[in-house]
Amino acid sequence: MENTKTHTNWPVEIVRSDRRRRTVSAELKGGVLLVRAPQAMTDAELEPIIANLQERLAKKMAKRNLPHTDADLEETARQLNKKHFNGRLRWHSIRYVTNQNGRFGSCTPSQGTIRISHRLATMPTWVRDYVIMHELAHLEEANHGPRFWKLVNRYPLTERARGYLMAVGLEEDDGVSR
Repeated sequence: MENTKTHTNWPVEIVRSDRRRRTVSAELKGGVLLVRAPQAMTDAELEPIIANLQERLAKKMAKRNLPHTDADLEETARQLNKKHFNGRLRWHSIRYVTNQNGRFGSCTPSQGTIRISHRLATMPTWVRDYVIMHELAHLEEANHGPRFWKLVNRYPLTERARGYLMAVGLEEDDGVSR
């Protein structure tokens, strides 16, 4: 694995091979755009190809109605807050981050900041919503005690989403939501 660069939407990992002559392929794996390219292709030649792949992937996600912007996260958090917390929660920011590979989300209640792993942008919406619900609950309960889980379990797909994330964690071998 040669190098990792961050582009507009997803981190990009470029893997060059002497066996490839002309073609470039890409797949989204664990929230990272894995680009396979010929060894002789320069970064300058790859740059417009990667930009095009990012754009095509974003359009594909939009067609599947997968939220992939911080504004989408904000709107979802507002809806979950209204539905499950009677609109009483307040936060300063909620955003995707690319530096959370061992967890799917985190919250700093004292600062009102919620960070969601970029890997969730490509997962089913109900899984991402569970993680947002989990982090919103931390605004009221900082620990994972019974009162915390009572709040989280208001989300009807909690158990299913937790199972999904456990399976992803086992597949990627980097843990589950904490």
